[in-house]
Amino acid sequence: MTEETPGFDEKPDVPSGATPDDAEPKAAAPSEEEEAAAAAGDTDPTVGLTAQLDQVRTALSERTADLQRLQAEYQNYRRRVERDRVTVKEIAVANLLSEILPVLDDVGRAREHGELVGGFKSVAESLETVVAKLGLQQFGKEGEPFDPTIHEALMHSYAPDVTETTCVAILQPGYRIGERTIRPARVAVAEPQPGATPAAAKEEKTDDEESGGTEEV
Repeated sequence: MTEETPGFDEKPDVPSGATPDDAEPKAAAPSEEEEAAAAAGDTDPTVGLTAQLDQVRTALSERTADLQRLQAEYQNYRRRVERDRVTVKEIAVANLLSEILPVLDDVGRAREHGELVGGFKSVAESLETVVAKLGLQQFGKEGEPFDPTIHEALMHSYAPDVTETTCVAILQPGYRIGERTIRPARVAVAEPQPGATPAAAKEEKTDDEESGGTEEV
């Protein structure tokens, strides 16, 4: 006699009075937060899109600021390169013309002595035209106030007819390119005579005396 083995068709014990549905597990009910989130998602689907749009706008503003900064740096670089290029050119031209200044001095002395004639005159004038095109300018005139930044005093004297330190003779003209001085003008200067009354003051005093004399009766 064999023992019977329970089959798979046997149902678990169910309490009396319970229905078959009571034996099945029930799903957990959603919380209030989940219900609110679900309700919000159903009612306002543009919230996520708005957040994404804000992120895109922020990223665009940052990239625009980076681009503007790069453009400003590039413009500064171009100006700096152009300024350096002009400076290097001026230095090169100044160095070249500095070697020609003795020749120009000889031309000037020859002109003063009336020796600038014939073919020598044509060559000298052509040379002066070329250096003028390169921007070389001559300066230094008699009677102008002495300026130590552009004048070099080689001789000194006193004169009763000057009211300040004055260039009374140009011994060697000065040269410049733009604002760059290649060689200062070498001059003889004169200062007012110590203790002497300037000529202008003398004339003013004389005029006052003459006007005062006419008024007296």
